[in-house]
Parts: sequence; structure tokens; C-alpha cells
Amino acid sequence: MFRKLLNSYYYGKSGKGDYRKTDLPQNRWQQFREMLRVRLAGLFRLNLITALAYVPTIYVLIITLSALLTHLSVVAEVAADQAAASAEYLAIFNNSAQEVYSILFTGCLLLIPAIAITGPVQAGMALVTRNWARDEHAFVWGDFLDAVKANWKQALGASLITGLIPLVVLVSYQFYGAMAQNSAFFVVPQMLVVGLGLVWMLSLVYLYPMMVTYQMAFRTLLRNSLLLALGRLPHTAGVRLLMLIPTAIALIVSLMTPNWMYAVMALAGYYLLIGNALARFFYAAFSNAMFDRFINVRIPGAQVNRGLADREGMDEEEEDEPEASAVPEDSPGSLV
Repeated sequence: MFRKLLNSYYYGKSGKGDYRKTDLPQNRWQQFREMLRVRLAGLFRLNLITALAYVPTIYVLIITLSALLTHLSVVAEVAADQAAASAEYLAIFNNSAQEVYSILFTGCLLLIPAIAITGPVQAGMALVTRNWARDEHAFVWGDFLDAVKANWKQALGASLITGLIPLVVLVSYQFYGAMAQNSAFFVVPQMLVVGLGLVWMLSLVYLYPMMVTYQMAFRTLLRNSLLLALGRLPHTAGVRLLMLIPTAIALIVSLMTPNWMYAVMALAGYYLLIGNALARFFYAAFSNAMFDRFINVRIPGAQVNRGLADREGMDEEEEDEPEASAVPEDSPGSLV
């Protein structure tokens, strides 16, 4: 019985007609839902074989959050009864802002190498999920390794920048914040640094899929990713925020209840099991649409709307039997 269920899952039910062009998704929402259903088990496998690379990042985030929550509990305890507080707790309470900055600075410093090692892994995941999102075949392990080997230098550079961004934003925010106490003018660069950090995080939606899809210099890759993030700012921010819902839930539970450890453990389990691969799949589906709209239409011979039904082909199929047609190859030297 179990074998029959597996066969039905992978090969479909017997007695059905041949697959036709009219069976293809009509739009990207249909394509996304269908590919997510078909590739969900594959996303679990992809996430599990790459989970080890994210363990250092998860560990740094956990110890940083733990230190912050411990500090907040001490501050709340002293605020409730300062007379009964010890000298050590009073010192922490009186220098609360500096203590918080010290915890965040240490966490951001540790995140640099922790995030840097994830770059090549993200490139491999980007290629596999890109193919799956546009209904193309990809081997979980083989294609993943090929993408890592082909893009590890650019991926390592991108992840190193990503690891540096939190530290740069934190230090710059603190520096300009101190300067703003004497002159309100420094609020402008303070907010500008935060904005640039956010834009970089949004550009990561496109950066890795673009890295494994097109052949371009590293500077061009960064520029195009940033331009797409700015040009499609509301949509990109929406996709990013959607993927942060589990993190937001865990953070709310941690702050509002005493069971913060369980919330953090559940969040870590989510990302170790499927969270990273699921996010990569969402980003791949979204970036595929953006690439078709803004990049592929400018490349001669590049195929667009992969995996979607061609209305003209559908009309022809209704009249006659479908015939094999040549599909233009990707532009050599431009697409991978």
C-alpha cells in the first residue's frame, strides 16, 4: 500500500491522458503553487544537506538573543525595586544602553564569519530552486555541487559583504547617533546608513539567482541586484517580510511570554528543516518573474515564461495535434 502511494505521488494516477500544453500553468501563481506542491519533499532534502552551513549563524543569533533577554530581565527586575538590587545589577541598569550596544556589537562581530561561509551554499540552493520554480529538472546534490563550484568566489564575496553589513550599520548608527546629540544634521546620515543596510538585504532576493543564471562581473552583479531591489521596492520588501513571519512570531513569543527558549528552539528547527530552502524557493519564483520582465527580454534568444502555457501554442493544439518545435537556446555568454 505504501509503495502504491509513493508511485502515485511521483508518477501520477493511471488512466489519465497524456500531458498536453493546456495542462501547463496559466500564470505564475498557478506555477508557484504547483511547483511548491511537487517540490516540497525536495526542499526538505535540499535544506537538510545544507543545514550544517547555517548552524554557526543560528548559534550566534541564539546566544545574542539570550544575552539580550537576560539583560532585559535584569533591567526589569531593578526597575521594579531598585532599593533591593545589588551593586552589580544597579551598574547594569545605569549603563543599560552601553550594555545593549556591547551585546549587539559582539553578536555582529561573530556573524561575519558565520554568514560568510553560507555564500557558496546559497548559490547552490539558488540554482536548484531556480530550476524547480520554473518547472525544470535539477538534481538535489549534483546540480547543487556544480553551482557551488562554478560560483563560490562571487558567492563568498557577497556573503562576506552580508556578514559585514550588520556591524557597519550598528557602528555607524551609534556614531552618528552620538553626533546627532550636538547637531540634528547627523540624523540624516544615521538614517541613510540604516536605509542602505535594508536595501542590501532586499537585493539578496535577486543576487544569488542572478549569480547562477547570468555570466557577469561581480560589480555588475551587485549593481543590477541593487537596482532591481530599488526599482521593485514594495514587491521585494513584501517577499522579504513574508519570509520573516516565523522569525517575527518567535520574537513576539520570546518578548511576551517566559517561554522564549522554546520559541527560539522551534525557530531554529524550522530553519534547519526547511526554512532556508523554502525562502530560496520563494525568492527564486519571484526573481524568475523579474528577470523575465527586465532582463531576459533584452537578451536575444533568451526564453521567457518557462513552464507557463503559451496561449498561441494552446490554440494550435486545440486545432491540430501538437508538433515538436524548436526552442531557442539561451544566449551564449549571457545566460547559464
